[in-house]
Amino acid sequence: MKRLLSVVVMIAIVAGTWWVAVAQNRGGRGTQAPAAGGPAPQGTPAGRGTGADPYANNAVPGALTFPLAAPAGKDSNALNAAPAGAVNQGAFNPAAWKYGTAFDAPPGSKIWNPVKLKMMQGGKVTGGTFFGAGDASTYCAMANAGYDFVWTEMQHDQRDWETAARLWRTCPHAKAVPGVRVAYADEREIQHAMDAGALVVVVPTIDTVEEAIAARNWTYFPPLGRRSAGGGQAFDRDVWGGVPGGYRNTVNDNVVLILMIETLEGLKNADAIAKVPGVTALFAASGDLGNFTGFRQGSPDYERAINIVHDATLKAGIRLCGPLAWRDRPDFSCFQAGSETAAITRGVAAELGTLGNTQAVPEVGPYATRP
Repeated sequence: MKRLLSVVVMIAIVAGTWWVAVAQNRGGRGTQAPAAGGPAPQGTPAGRGTGADPYANNAVPGALTFPLAAPAGKDSNALNAAPAGAVNQGAFNPAAWKYGTAFDAPPGSKIWNPVKLKMMQGGKVTGGTFFGAGDASTYCAMANAGYDFVWTEMQHDQRDWETAARLWRTCPHAKAVPGVRVAYADEREIQHAMDAGALVVVVPTIDTVEEAIAARNWTYFPPLGRRSAGGGQAFDRDVWGGVPGGYRNTVNDNVVLILMIETLEGLKNADAIAKVPGVTALFAASGDLGNFTGFRQGSPDYERAINIVHDATLKAGIRLCGPLAWRDRPDFSCFQAGSETAAITRGVAAELGTLGNTQAVPEVGPYATRP
């Protein structure tokens, strides 16, 4: 029994010594703790927590001091007066607030999202549609098949955000960047997508400028938007946490926001929607513009609807997206390709050539009446 107690005591001593060493290395004595929202000390791992939670590296509670904090039990009058040295002086006024520089991209920062870069260069961008599958192996195969981004379908498919996040983190640096079509312009929808690592966000059925602004707000961090800095796997070093300039400081310059015009109301407001700051492209919804207008492709009324979207993007100087079948249509440079099942079918047909669909047909059994 005494021997067992000795072993337990020894383990406790070793563990305590290790913890003190870790604490000292992370911001204890002799190490300056990071300012709230500021960069982690040099040598701090760039994994989850840094940039999202400013207190994540405070391993020794009580080590930080707060010289500008309100005195205990005393009204600081902060609503009416600013401390010396503050940029925003006078009474607190959100409308006149001068945004700080803590999250500016470093000088000379370059675009690291290949989709955004290709759009800026004037290239034609393709997105393969990941519709019904839920396994990461299929997603990663599609992401390395040649598309610029993978359009993970969250509007019409039944998958949840946990599944989408798992797919993206399995191969985050595949040739095609993770993209998504959310269900609507909603804080929960879009912030789930962004926090999971989406670099292309497609928002359907935009009818009004107000909806366009909401989509923009939840896609972008301040000052352009209202995205909350709540963390998520996007901040992980193995996803975007290690990008040049830092994820928080550069993602606003790298994200691609595509708004879909699908209804008569959307057509009416297309000019104003296209001019909302932060919108990268409008998508002329080939299927639903037919659904909402009652006319099929090729008819004058349908073509008028498509041309309204076309004209709006030209006036605003943004990109124009549509189905891959329109790759040769004038001024279209962003395309949604087929689903994973369609890609498999096309791939097998190309691989087998004349050997495809030459199965034998038995006289009896379930294969006797093959369609």
